[in-house]
Amino acid sequence: MSYSPSNSLPMPSLYTAIEINAPKSAIWQALIRKEDWLKWNTFLYDRNPALPFRQGQIVQLSLRRMREETETEFEPRILLLQPNVCLRWIYTAPGFRSEHCFELQEIGRNRTQYIHQETVTGAVTALFAPFLKRDEQQGMRRMAREIKQYVENQREYQRSPG
Repeated sequence: MSYSPSNSLPMPSLYTAIEINAPKSAIWQALIRKEDWLKWNTFLYDRNPALPFRQGQIVQLSLRRMREETETEFEPRILLLQPNVCLRWIYTAPGFRSEHCFELQEIGRNRTQYIHQETVTGAVTALFAPFLKRDEQQGMRRMAREIKQYVENQREYQRSPG
């Protein structure tokens, strides 16, 4: 399955983007190495971090929209895993469908645009819309800042003398 940038998803319900001073490959490694998420990620958690992402696989994740909130568990299916470009999963429940997409776009030498969007549809979406717009959007923005800091610090560390 090939991937065409952002225009392949319907208009996202939630969207965040941040410029990261690192190549796409460094950001991709931070994103897919679930066993390292606890080092930098306070939004998403993997309940089985040793199991790598594979297209078509169901993964056991949790998210914490607000730092003080208890985790919400969900089991999305990986729809697309295109290295250094896109990770997309979908979660469905009765009356609810959520599709997350993480996209990496090169914007210059060792500069990448990290994009995280979520499209929510279904009959019960209207009930959750205010909650999602406020809390989940904050969590997505927090994750974007955290991956930026983590990757940029890793790069600085790699350049420092022994």
